[in-house]
Amino acid sequence: MRIASSQFEATMNRGLEFNQENISKLTEQLADGNKIQVPSDDPITAVRLSRLTREDDTLNQYRANIGAVKIRLSNNETYLTGVVNDVTQAHDQLVWASDGGNSSSDLNSMVQTLQSLRDSIYYSSNTKDAEGHYLFSGNQTGTPSLSFNAGAAAGSRYSYSGDQGEQKVVVGNGITQTANVNVQGLDTYLNQLDAAIDQLQTPGINGTDPALRAVLKTALDGSDAALSLVSGKIADLGGAQNILSTLDTNHANVSLSNETAMTDIGQLDYGVASTQLNGYSTALQASYKAYAKISSLSLFNIL
Repeated sequence: MRIASSQFEATMNRGLEFNQENISKLTEQLADGNKIQVPSDDPITAVRLSRLTREDDTLNQYRANIGAVKIRLSNNETYLTGVVNDVTQAHDQLVWASDGGNSSSDLNSMVQTLQSLRDSIYYSSNTKDAEGHYLFSGNQTGTPSLSFNAGAAAGSRYSYSGDQGEQKVVVGNGITQTANVNVQGLDTYLNQLDAAIDQLQTPGINGTDPALRAVLKTALDGSDAALSLVSGKIADLGGAQNILSTLDTNHANVSLSNETAMTDIGQLDYGVASTQLNGYSTALQASYKAYAKISSLSLFNIL
């Protein structure tokens, strides 16, 4: 059967192009280690890889959110622990002041310490973060948590200025964590402490004065309530951090599983690829030699 020169050349060109394309593809695969260069190489596997990649990206975002929230919760816990220490010292000072055997000068001398503790609690409650946002004002982060009205009477100068809003952060699929905490209730305690200070600094005050003892009792009860309030928030913050740590570990395990799966289904088998590359290279060389040999033949060749 006679084969036309144009048909022969077209067939040889297709064979050369096929081998060359496969060599180029295998070379790229060997260079980056990925079995799939474009989705059309293996559509089903490409879809699986895309899903795994999206899930892994989502898990990484969850983990980033968890890291940021844990820092906020840890900072809040630190500041509130300082408040607990101040309230505890104020409580001890009020217990001492409640001793009816104290002289007027003894009671007057306690004022400076209680004022320092009162102011420390007030300033800790109005702590800001690095961006200038108030930490304990709920969603009113641009507003001080506690306000002070110097013109009001002792016992009514402090008020809570924030709200009860919760800042929710997504830390998992359908899971959110509140990242903020408010100090509503500490204003009541500061007013009670302020009223006690006002009485204690009265010249000639008598430790057995019923009015003084009533104010001191109210402040002592307020100390217990403030300690319970703040300690409860600290406990919640600690529990939340433990839960977040566990959740972060779970996300890390799932992410590792996804990465392993992506490696298994997307990584190139270098042994198979090398064998295929050698085969296509041999075929290409043979095609070139055959093409050159056959192209030099004619009807006038004598064998």
